[in-house]
Amino acid sequence: MNASPDVNPYAHIDSLDTLRDELRKFVAARDWQQFHAPKNLVMALSVETAELVEIFQWLTPEESRNLNPEQMAAAQDEIADVLVYLLETADALGIDPLAAVRQKLVKNARKYPAPGEAQ
Repeated sequence: MNASPDVNPYAHIDSLDTLRDELRKFVAARDWQQFHAPKNLVMALSVETAELVEIFQWLTPEESRNLNPEQMAAAQDEIADVLVYLLETADALGIDPLAAVRQKLVKNARKYPAPGEAQ
């Protein structure tokens, strides 16, 4: 992309579908599909998740709720990495992540009913 450094060429991404489509283009432009087997994507996801954990590892619960600007920027980057690899994994497996979450919420609601809800 040859956009001005002040213009984010991905500012139009406003849904998981659009993000998935842009990730597909990004990967294809770099010929990375060959490396994106579900096994590889999940392994990369676990690394990025560990990097997110590292930010919080020795913080107290209160400190974890009040990150300094450097910690917040690092958390933002790692959350983005986790989301990218999670979405790419779902795409590689043909799983609609929103449908999967909807189904999982139904299972969780049955398994863990809120107080006063019928089981």
